[in-house]
Amino acid sequence: MQSQGLPSQIGVRPAPELANRFLTQSFGWMMAAVLITAVVAIPVVGSESFLNWAYRSWLFITLATFALGIGVQLAIPKVQPLVGLLLFFVYAAALGVTVGVVSSLYEVQSVVTSFLGASAMFGGAAIYGATTKRNLNSIGGFLFMGMIGILVASLVNWWLGSSGFGFIIAVIGVIIFTVYTAYDVQKISYGDYAAVLGMEKASIFGAVHLYVDFINIFLFLLRIFGSRR
Repeated sequence: MQSQGLPSQIGVRPAPELANRFLTQSFGWMMAAVLITAVVAIPVVGSESFLNWAYRSWLFITLATFALGIGVQLAIPKVQPLVGLLLFFVYAAALGVTVGVVSSLYEVQSVVTSFLGASAMFGGAAIYGATTKRNLNSIGGFLFMGMIGILVASLVNWWLGSSGFGFIIAVIGVIIFTVYTAYDVQKISYGDYAAVLGMEKASIFGAVHLYVDFINIFLFLLRIFGSRR
């Protein structure tokens, strides 16, 4: 998606009513996706046979889910809005497997606490992104490089198995995706996605970004503060 000439690039912000509409639709689809993820994750946690398979196939599950997420984001601008929404929900269901497998390693209280903590951090960053007068466009490149760095470091640590290195990755991950939340919310409120994709596709595309931000904050917080079973 080209960014040159977008509203956030030239400092043009839509009327508050229109900005709120952009945000409301994106947050609505994002929350629906989080609910789908939770609905899938709960039975995964309770299935010992599936978990045993998932632990052995963890690298495959992680890479497949990541590839699916990239594919969905590439597909949404090219397909009908309803198809894009269905693809997003399929991705949310697939990520429910990942969330369920990870959550199975921790005490229920830790999962709940991390979810609430992620909600608070996500909400605070979202409010900042929607209300700040500072243009966050300039940090987009740094955030993307940081996200790629986390992915590579996580794959390396999968082989190393270093708890200390994993903790550092988790702390950096929380920071990056919290800042990413503010960045994405501002792009949605400025109408950047709507200017390129149209209102319906933009709300879904923005929701995917917000969903990824929230899920990653939750998983990294769980890694930092969670008590293992």
